[in-house]
Amino acid sequence: MKKILGQVVSIEKKSIFPAEVTIDNGKILSIEKKEHDHKNYILPGFIDAHIHIESSMLVPSEFARLAVCHGTVATVSDPHEIANVLGAEGVQFMIANGKKSPLKFHFGAPSCVPATSFETAGAIIDSEGIKELLASPDIYYLAEMMNYPGVLYNDQEVYKKIAWAKHYNKPVDGHAPGLRGEEAKKYCAAGITTDHECFTKEEAQEKLELGMKVIIREGSAAKNFEALIPLLPEHFNKMMFCSDDKHPDDLILGHINELCARAVAKGIDIFKVLQVACINPAKHYNMNVGLLKEGDAADFIVVDDLKDFNVVQTYIDGELVAENGRSKIAAIPFETPNNFKVEPKTTEDFFLKPIGGHIRVIEALDGELITKEIKAESLIQNGNLVSNTSADILKMAVVNRYSNKPPAIGFIKNFGLKKGALASSVAHDSHNIIVVGTTDEEICKAVNLIIKNRGGICAIGPDDEKSLALPVAGIMSDKDGWETGRLYQDIDGMSKILGCTLKAPFMTLSFMALLVIPDLKLSDKGLFSGSTFEFVDLQM
Repeated sequence: MKKILGQVVSIEKKSIFPAEVTIDNGKILSIEKKEHDHKNYILPGFIDAHIHIESSMLVPSEFARLAVCHGTVATVSDPHEIANVLGAEGVQFMIANGKKSPLKFHFGAPSCVPATSFETAGAIIDSEGIKELLASPDIYYLAEMMNYPGVLYNDQEVYKKIAWAKHYNKPVDGHAPGLRGEEAKKYCAAGITTDHECFTKEEAQEKLELGMKVIIREGSAAKNFEALIPLLPEHFNKMMFCSDDKHPDDLILGHINELCARAVAKGIDIFKVLQVACINPAKHYNMNVGLLKEGDAADFIVVDDLKDFNVVQTYIDGELVAENGRSKIAAIPFETPNNFKVEPKTTEDFFLKPIGGHIRVIEALDGELITKEIKAESLIQNGNLVSNTSADILKMAVVNRYSNKPPAIGFIKNFGLKKGALASSVAHDSHNIIVVGTTDEEICKAVNLIIKNRGGICAIGPDDEKSLALPVAGIMSDKDGWETGRLYQDIDGMSKILGCTLKAPFMTLSFMALLVIPDLKLSDKGLFSGSTFEFVDLQM
């Protein structure tokens, strides 16, 4: 039996009072008002309402060791990254590994494997596969329905997946960036309950009015907090916080606690902020998370104030799992399943015969998943279409990692590289190899380093190279979170030395193959318009 003294924050009653919390056998036995001198605050633990654990480049058990330091006790996790590589086997790997950690992972059934038919993935999960996953008590929801055209145009497989979620009484997550008007109404009417992709206040307002719950996202690349936070005071019962995709160096620094601090700094009522951060996800997804009530699982945190939310202690099922920024969760051994079948490439593989006039170029936007399509004049050298560093129009490629096929080649603006190349096998959602560089030679060298490591990220310069191997499905590290974060920071730092101007270049790069978010993207099969949902020519 444990007794914790502090100022208890009752979100439901909108009150704060001195009390003694008694824990017995992992449960809260009692919460009794009691006068004392303890100034710390006791409140429910934070919940990330939508995250791909794989994007932290850590397996769940390692993710947990970092997250609990920031007061995170549970996540709503879509394992579609590993599912696109390994299928249902990958989902089961995440569940099994997560169960070995005290943090409460709530996994969904990935609805889009592959995300589209316009790219090569490592697996397929059809409606029958979704049925099998949703039947499991380890699966809590149907994960984000990225195939919104399938919803709008009555794709039968899409509707079968949604029907199975309804059959098992499990919510359906949404993903519909920019969808408005009648299309948004139809998407919502299909039974889809959330969206974390709103990038304007007006879009989010419309979806809230349609009955959807809006998740405010602030990840390593996509940042919508500032755009959407003005809606929280009025709609706090229908909103949640999430990170979606968070790289390991950012996770070392903070998590949902940071969003609470930023919201409170804007003058938003503390109880409304905590309703969004701690309560709404647990109720929407029927999570097995305690909410600081008698009889609940003892999942709560102790913070030193309600301004910065510096976490003093984190408890899960009554176990002290973090204290003063130090994790008490031990590392565990785990396997490294993978799916990497491509042979090394040659420089000539990235040679592109010249075409006249203007070319279509992807314009990457810092802090956004969406891109723009712009045009630029082609630069030709020795019969080869090449990068134009002076105009910041760089050659990029996507290499199929599941079989030996020629690379798909395009061009991109706003990476700012003056030399070298960046490559990654974290490339949403199929996780082929994606690369951007200033010369074909460096592009090829970067791709081959990823192939050699059977997955990872790397930066290649004229005189140096840095890499982080990701041997777990080609998207997660086999190292602990702190070492992974340090290695990632080293590579990120090198990308800046090479001239990159983006805040999170590898996170941005990873989304340049994500076809379901407009406007222009590149898959292993070619240049693709996310607006018209069809391939387009490089030449305009």
